[in-house]
Amino acid sequence: MYYVAVGDAQGTTLSFHEDGKPGRLGPRPEPVLVLALECGRPRAGSVRYRIGDLTGITLGRGPDRRSERGGTELTVRVPDKWMSSKHARIEPSFGRWVLTDTESKNGSIVDGHTTKRAVLTDGSLIELGHTLFIFFERMPIEPDAPPMLDLAAPVNEGAPGSEPAGFVTLSPQWTQELARLRQIASSEIPMLIEGDSGTGKEVIARAIHTLSGRGGAFVPVNCGALPENLVESELFGYKKGAFSGAQSDHPGLVRAADGGTLFLDEIGDLPASSQAALLRVLQEREVMPVGGTRAVPIDLRVVAATHRDLDDMVAEQSFRHDLFARLAGFRVTVPTLAERRTDIGLLIGALHARLFPAEHPGFDIDAARMLLRYPWPLNVRELEQALTTAQVLARDQPIRAEHLPDSVRTGRPPGAPRPVVLSEADQKVRDTVVAALREHQGNVSAVARALDKDRKQIQRWMKRFALDPATYR
Repeated sequence: MYYVAVGDAQGTTLSFHEDGKPGRLGPRPEPVLVLALECGRPRAGSVRYRIGDLTGITLGRGPDRRSERGGTELTVRVPDKWMSSKHARIEPSFGRWVLTDTESKNGSIVDGHTTKRAVLTDGSLIELGHTLFIFFERMPIEPDAPPMLDLAAPVNEGAPGSEPAGFVTLSPQWTQELARLRQIASSEIPMLIEGDSGTGKEVIARAIHTLSGRGGAFVPVNCGALPENLVESELFGYKKGAFSGAQSDHPGLVRAADGGTLFLDEIGDLPASSQAALLRVLQEREVMPVGGTRAVPIDLRVVAATHRDLDDMVAEQSFRHDLFARLAGFRVTVPTLAERRTDIGLLIGALHARLFPAEHPGFDIDAARMLLRYPWPLNVRELEQALTTAQVLARDQPIRAEHLPDSVRTGRPPGAPRPVVLSEADQKVRDTVVAALREHQGNVSAVARALDKDRKQIQRWMKRFALDPATYR
């Protein structure tokens, strides 16, 4: 059972935006507590609590998970036998938030250290029994957002009336982007999904197809995996006898998506020689098979994705600007897993449900701590691979540290970039970005505004100089 008794409404101040400075409309940075993961019940979901107007949060064991608010006090109960009924309390103190262990038998752990009292910092990982919480000091929240956002049972994705895979999140920024995606999904507007490898771009594309209501198939095409000499025949099909080996007519991948969605993954890898042919298909809404004499009309929705910077490629003339214009009717950037740390427990729960039987006992606390502290540079794909391996090793036993990859156990990601010697100009740029990240506590959007640059430019610089915004929070 999940419920919350809400007292007075949250503040409705509209004169703040992400960096907390007055004068512009937008989200207001607030302190937030996330109940990320119950080790014994990883599928129970996660909860986000807005705590900015509270005078205290009491955390302890209860018969079921519930959150009760009375006035400015919040009580959170979790059915964790390793927790005490009055385990810990979090209170504001002189502009900071302090956790105090109250009457626990097993102690309270903050960022890996057992403590009786600890000042929480942004991103602090809190362990009470076998339940993990994450504290966020400044999370941009829309004033009309609910005081508690409960995403229980995230594994029901795909059930009637549930959110499609990839559309479940506790991240306020990603929530806003997903709301825009829902609006666009049912239209014919082409979409360009950008983001690092492993962030789940194809999952988002499939969700868009589901939400579109189109009756045809979802046809994924990895443009980078098609041999350059076979791109056009694979995409557009061919007629019998068009070339040696063409023993029969082949409709091609584009026609297979007729009435549905054509997903062009890694569109930045499409050879220049094939870009013009694809452009014609998108312009004319018809496809000419190799060796054919009559074009075939098609009805499809195109969603493209790439981890490459198409803006730079267009500027360098390695990607056609007219094709880019046809593909980028609506653009969305999928955040990295480090940028949506609020969702790590939800993702673990969803993957656990997919990979393990319902009766699986879940996680050992040490393994859970490692999963939530690891930076996941290869994003959701890396997390999925880690749990897939753990499933084979753990079988019907709880997942322990020994079942996880070495990189997760040590906290040292593979292939970390080596130091490079920067030019004087590059060093000045890096110093400027580092200073802004420190000032704005790793908030990339706030840094972009402060430096009067596009957010994508800040992300390019961070990638180039191997800067992780999470380290500045």
